[in-house]
Amino acid sequence: MPVKDKLKNLSQQSGVYQMFDKKGQVIYVGKAKNLKKRVSSYFSKQHSEGKTRALVANIKDFEVIVTDTETQALLLENELIKQYKPRYNILLKDAKSYPYIHISNDKHPRVGFYRGHKNDKDQFFGPYPSAHVVRDSLALLKKIFKVRQCTNSVYRSRSRPCLEYQVGLCTAPCVGRISDDNYTQDVAMMALFLSGKDQETLSKVSDKMQQASRDLDFELAAHYRDQLIGLRTIQEQHTSQSMGDMDVVSIVEQEGIHAVEVLFVRAGKQIGQTCLFPKHTKGKLVAEVLSAFLPLYYLDKDRPKQLLLSEKLVDKKLIASALNTQIIDTPQKDKRHFLKIANLTAKENLKQHLISKFTKRTQLAQLQKTFNLTSLPNYMECFDISHTMGEATTASCVVFEKGLPKIRKYRQFNITGITPGDDYAAINQAVFRRYSRLLKDNQILPDVVFIDGGLGQLNQAIMVMDSIGIESIQLVGVAKGEGRKAGLETLIMVKQGRTQKINLPPHDQALMLVNHIRDESHRFAIKNHRKKRDKKRQTSTLENIKGVGKLRRMALLNYFGGLQEVEKASCDELQKVSGINRALATKITNSFKK
Repeated sequence: MPVKDKLKNLSQQSGVYQMFDKKGQVIYVGKAKNLKKRVSSYFSKQHSEGKTRALVANIKDFEVIVTDTETQALLLENELIKQYKPRYNILLKDAKSYPYIHISNDKHPRVGFYRGHKNDKDQFFGPYPSAHVVRDSLALLKKIFKVRQCTNSVYRSRSRPCLEYQVGLCTAPCVGRISDDNYTQDVAMMALFLSGKDQETLSKVSDKMQQASRDLDFELAAHYRDQLIGLRTIQEQHTSQSMGDMDVVSIVEQEGIHAVEVLFVRAGKQIGQTCLFPKHTKGKLVAEVLSAFLPLYYLDKDRPKQLLLSEKLVDKKLIASALNTQIIDTPQKDKRHFLKIANLTAKENLKQHLISKFTKRTQLAQLQKTFNLTSLPNYMECFDISHTMGEATTASCVVFEKGLPKIRKYRQFNITGITPGDDYAAINQAVFRRYSRLLKDNQILPDVVFIDGGLGQLNQAIMVMDSIGIESIQLVGVAKGEGRKAGLETLIMVKQGRTQKINLPPHDQALMLVNHIRDESHRFAIKNHRKKRDKKRQTSTLENIKGVGKLRRMALLNYFGGLQEVEKASCDELQKVSGINRALATKITNSFKK
């Protein structure tokens, strides 16, 4: 049905509308109090904003979903934006959920880091703004309350106290070094403290210390004394007025880019902050961006009781109802300083963000000039090989877009079927696997590919590219300088059969970007190599023999005293071990011969 005919019969109720392009893809999602008026406005008047004109020019069809209330429309709009990520909507990248401190529901509960879906059995405290804040808090809790943080598998396997007990960071409930009642009290006290009830916690610990002293249980009294000292130290470090849980949200704009700073305040204490840069916001008012930001950011998260905002919103009541929280845009004096902190931090983060973007543009322009490219190298990749004397060879491929790393696009390759230590063969295999796959899947190819190594490694990459028919990529070798010092690298290119070597000054913008990309590929390659090497070294050769399970492997090692002795053992000697018959013994000896 033509768009004009659909508009005539459109409902006037509240709801959500989706705009589609000629390929049938969702390019915009919006909510409306009156669907007919809102959707018709796109097609019935001239729009001054360039982005809106571009949107209308690409609309080939639309669909609507009618809702009972505006709040339902807001919730549905949020879900559809997150599902389709339309190109003309304000979008927010927020891949991870908040981390929490988690207390399990075991006989002897453990405290630890948690991120993900929460259940009803355990206790969760937070949310916290980042993982390192949680881990710092856990380190303090370990010193004060000495509640176990080991995994249940470690806890169940203990027959004697571990090192944590020896250094005074755990009371060893696994082997009964503390009574169940006392351990339960420690857990309850920690939960009370994490709930933000500092004074109540201090009072209870003080009472327990005095009671233990009256009972002449001086060891227990000393335990509570240490808890009290630790709690008071933390309290002194985080002195603040008690004003409950709230998030303070400030938004600033410059050069068409918006920065949203969120301060996390829990039990009157600022426990951290984060700064986000919503996309597709150019030309939008700060209040409009903030209205779009709040549902996208908070609807799938636990919300604090209050949101303190830097802007007055037109749809304040609607958003407050959808988020089920109180929105404050005119704070009282005791909360105003948090808003000032958020605003100053947002301005600083935006300034640094703009400087970073300018620096990256400068570096890319300098790189374009250095390599004599026809356009800015906005998409670049880099390969590096890592191994230990030929063992566990891995290759890394890191991806940079507009001068910034795109970690989710990184790839690693386990290199097999080559002579150990042959870096040329490793580069050949990695480059072939990467770009033959991109060609097969019709993926975009990079503008520049860096190879960490000299002319030999570069020639291997050139051979691969020629064999699969890729000519559009500029290949550059990055050879280490004298003494392997940063800033003395030589960039190598081969053009029209001639080798060209480029030595740039250490502070050249192009070289700084190349070094950043090369160092990132080096880091990623080493990380994956170590993981593969450690896994291989922790794996027994016996595990690869069919029929030798965990029990038989342990029986063999216990009987002979080690893997080397098992390798030397004859078929008859192997059969002396319980569970090893003639056929399996023959299979074991044959596997070692190979």
